[in-house]
This record gives sequence, C-alpha cells and structure tokens, in this order.
Amino acid sequence: MTGLKRLTGLASALRVLGALAAAGLLAATAAVPSAHAVTAAPEPKAPKEFVALDRVDPTILQEMRYTTEHNFVGERIDGYRQPVCILTRPAAEALHRAQMRLLARGYTLKVYDCYRPQRAVDHFVRWAKDLDDERMKREFYPLVDKSRLFADGYIAEKSGHSRGSTVDVTVVRLPAAPTRPYVPGEPQVECFRPQEERFPDNSLDMGTGFDCFDTLSHTDDPRIQGAQRANRDLLRGALAEQGFVNLPEEWWHFTFKPEPFPATFFDFPVARRSVAGH
Repeated sequence: MTGLKRLTGLASALRVLGALAAAGLLAATAAVPSAHAVTAAPEPKAPKEFVALDRVDPTILQEMRYTTEHNFVGERIDGYRQPVCILTRPAAEALHRAQMRLLARGYTLKVYDCYRPQRAVDHFVRWAKDLDDERMKREFYPLVDKSRLFADGYIAEKSGHSRGSTVDVTVVRLPAAPTRPYVPGEPQVECFRPQEERFPDNSLDMGTGFDCFDTLSHTDDPRIQGAQRANRDLLRGALAEQGFVNLPEEWWHFTFKPEPFPATFFDFPVARRSVAGH
C-alpha cells in the first residue's frame, strides 16, 4: 500500500506541474531573478574634466587608427568602441588654440590617437609578448626585432595617453586630400620609405609614417632635413606655443602641461557615452 500511495502522489504532482506549465506559470517563475544573480558591472565613465575633442573644435581632423586594423597590432584595439578623440578639457582647448593659428596659415591638425584606456595598453603588452604574431612587421617595425620592443621603449605597461592629456597628431595642408581606407591583408610598405611609396596619408611629409618603430621617427633625427624638417618644426612649434611638450622619440607624440591627472591611468572606453553629459 505504501508503494501505491507514493505512485499516486507522484502522479498528482506531475498533473499539477503539467497544469502550471500549460498556464505559463513555470516560465514566469523561472524568469524571476534570484537575489544572488550576478549583474554586469557598469562601464566606467570619464571624469567631468574630459570632453570629446569635436565638442571643442570640430575642424580638427580625426583618423583614429586604433579603431581600425591599420596599426602595428593589425586588429582593432581593446577599449576603442568609436572613432572619437577624447581628452581632458585643458588639452582639447589648447589644441583648439593651435588649430586656430594653423588654419590662418592654410593648415589643419589631424589626430591619430588621444586618450587611450589601460585595457588598450594591456592589449599592446599581450601582443608584444607574442613573438609569433608579426603580421604588421614590414610596415611598422621592419628593422626592429619584436623581442626588443620593451627594452627599446616602443611598448610599456603604462602610457601617458591613459592620463588623458597626450595626443598623437600631425599637420595636413588645406584643402585636405581624401585618403583611401586600409584594406586588411594588402601588401605592406616600410614606414620609413619615401612618402609617395608609403601607405597614403594626407599628412605633410614628416619623414616617416605614424607609429613607425624606427629611429627616423625621433623628432630631431639629423637625417631628417629640408621640407621634412620644416614640417616637423611646424607641428612642434604650433603645439609648443600652447603648452604641449613633444616626446623626443616620436615626432607625433605631445603631452599638454600641466596635466590635470599626472598620476592617474584611466580605463573607461573610447566612446561618446563615456563623456556624455559633460
């Protein structure tokens, strides 16, 4: 009798469950989140001192390389959600002042990179440690052994870009000529080759392309003469007037001084929503 009672009770329970399922009540119950359910942490936002550059000066050209595959890694970099330049407001306003002076002379600034999240720097570090990945070597570091990237200072675990007041920038003559998009897998040309042979860029001829891991990229390399020297001096002079300091190893790299965040390395993503409402 005990076994029969158990079977009868089981059958009754199954009938109840079937009725609940038919009524959709089981699904509704399952959809109620548990008090212990894991929720995704919200993305960090930029402090109020940050701004999208085009809100301060929409005339400065933007060619945000790390949102594309045309960079020394060969893929879109972590943390770059949208091709937008974000900077601290003092740095953005200083770029605007430099731009006004250059526009009067028939030139415009063009930025390649601005604020860079720490997660992007971490991506660079992982890539640099993978000695088998040399897909972009011929263009960006043709004469540098990848195992030397840390020792030679091309890659580091922290970047001034993450503090928000550093910019990678060049000068373009107006009217700005269009540049064709990069085609992943296309034949590469060394970044220090003559401008007409390198990947097309509407920048003035600075002697090398952007992010060229080579001593020719040193701002005052004595091999850079003539028009190329004049172009580098034009860029450095225009930015120095407004408080930017050049990194001697990279003609394109400038940091606004004094920095609002001299010791803070941020990790909010490069996206308009990161500075929305500022």
